[in-house]
Amino acid sequence: MTPIMDYEGSRWREEFWRGREYEDAVERVALNALLPPRGKRLVEIGAGFGRLADLYRGYEQVILLDYARSMLKDARERLGNDARFIFVAADLYNLPFADNALDTALTVRVLHHVANIPNAFAEISRAVRPHGTYVTDFANKRHLKALVKFHLGKNNGINPYSLEPYEFVKLNFDYHPAYIREHLQRVDFEIRATRGVSIFRVGALKRIIPSALLCSLDAALQSPISNLEITPSIFYLTESAKRGDARLNEKLWRCVQCGAEKIEVRGTTMQCGACGAEFFQRDGIWEMKRA
Repeated sequence: MTPIMDYEGSRWREEFWRGREYEDAVERVALNALLPPRGKRLVEIGAGFGRLADLYRGYEQVILLDYARSMLKDARERLGNDARFIFVAADLYNLPFADNALDTALTVRVLHHVANIPNAFAEISRAVRPHGTYVTDFANKRHLKALVKFHLGKNNGINPYSLEPYEFVKLNFDYHPAYIREHLQRVDFEIRATRGVSIFRVGALKRIIPSALLCSLDAALQSPISNLEITPSIFYLTESAKRGDARLNEKLWRCVQCGAEKIEVRGTTMQCGACGAEFFQRDGIWEMKRA
């Protein structure tokens, strides 16, 4: 079984994001530039506490999915009772969504925890309709600092030019852009736009230069320098080029036990008409992990 990074019980919002106003701001700049402004159904995979939920105002239905139930509970408490939002505790490698059920999917700050990129991309591709959108980012293995260290011989044997993923801490990966592109293309995601993000993610700069100024500089450079592939984070806007009817599948759910789309929803319970599996909504969060 592929290992999964589980943030259950973590204080991610209070601890990790304190002092990272610059990173939050520049990622929002990239998403505002790349994300289609409106649509019927959007899913953010690895949504955590719903940090980016305010960017999805143009979508009729927004599904926030995370493996950690505690993160979704935080998101729900922050977002209130907005009927557009659905909260789902599920596994990226076994998404509870029907084929072609999504207009738009996002993974932001997620791929660096993904141990099996091919399987993850294949599952996302299955759920995104033809001509639908997938926006993602990844931690760049060949960012500028890594290149400088390599050429100075201070890289501890790490080659930023090699294509294989680099696991610098357990379930924390840096990826070469060519590796990500290859696996996107294998499942028919075609890259339409690129943004190089967080080029000023340096502690010394963040201490002496106001976040607003760093963000403005980053925003101005994101598109022009994207082809250099030297920023710590790279964002891709992709479009599904898989064959088939481009219309959105009106069915949303898929059974994570047997894969059938015969799902009946009764209040806070779902039941699969093929295998009989049941799934429950507790505290406003659907529990959709395979037993």
